[in-house]
Amino acid sequence: MTMHRRPVGRARLLAAASAIVVVVACLLPWYTFVGDLGANAFRAFDGSGILTFIAALGTIALVALPYAAGDRPVPIDRGIAFVLLALLAWVGIAFWPWDFLEVPAGFLPDRAPGLWLAVIGTIGLSRAAFDISREPPHR
Repeated sequence: MTMHRRPVGRARLLAAASAIVVVVACLLPWYTFVGDLGANAFRAFDGSGILTFIAALGTIALVALPYAAGDRPVPIDRGIAFVLLALLAWVGIAFWPWDFLEVPAGFLPDRAPGLWLAVIGTIGLSRAAFDISREPPHR
């Protein structure tokens, strides 16, 4: 068994940690509607938030891929891939309220903890994508 020579790096650790935060956020309610018939909780999977979940899983896979491939570099392990995944996460967050809600109001942290946690995680993904895009390419 050979060990990979390249360390994980701070930016990829941030990307992985932020992606885990986003995955957890997708399991929490993104909006809770309290009405006459009771409370209805909506999650990321009820709309375009699924894109945010897919972006988080893609980021985890992208961080792990070079270490699963062995000692040779993986062509997809570039900053642009991380940037595209971060953009996909932002698209999922930005369009989620308009998928099924007529008037997006009341998205305070007490009613939408998952949405706010996903925003925090996506900010981390964006920062990690920026740091990774500034790294020199691996040969």
